[in-house]
Amino acid sequence: MQKETYTISVYSENNLGLLNRISTIFLKRHINIESLTVSNTEIENVSRFIIVVNMTEENVKKIIGQIDKQIEVIKTYYHTNEESIYIQSALFKIKSNLLFNERQIQNIIKNSNAQIVTVSPEFFVIEKSGRKEEIETLYNELLPFGIMQFVRSGRISVTKEEMKISELLKKQLN
Repeated sequence: MQKETYTISVYSENNLGLLNRISTIFLKRHINIESLTVSNTEIENVSRFIIVVNMTEENVKKIIGQIDKQIEVIKTYYHTNEESIYIQSALFKIKSNLLFNERQIQNIIKNSNAQIVTVSPEFFVIEKSGRKEEIETLYNELLPFGIMQFVRSGRISVTKEEMKISELLKKQLN
């Protein structure tokens, strides 16, 4: 079986220690988590973990089964990249003098559809949202000018198909 990138969505109650138990499931199987994001959902008191992994479908099904056994977990799903709409966000901190002295940086920002979110006398910050590859391209273009700081979020995603998760969660929570 061939490895593929999967987005695992874990809907759960927001309880202390669950993140540790979920990450242990991956650790025991020697599976690297490429990205992990946790946020609120459209349902009050329900959180969503978005975990990105590269593995076979057979193994992702086994992982899903183990995650679903956790008491606080309401439901777990997995999706391929083709079944999801996803992005990441990144912030780049760069010396301010470059913004005014290097016309090429202004062109890079414009061509990458990034935004300047703040400017100070010492630095400016660029925000870029998009696919991982787009953020890596911007990073590589800015690298020769000197990046003071860089941070990238984990993936956030929604499915292309309607999941009716809200209805399912409401039924399970009542």
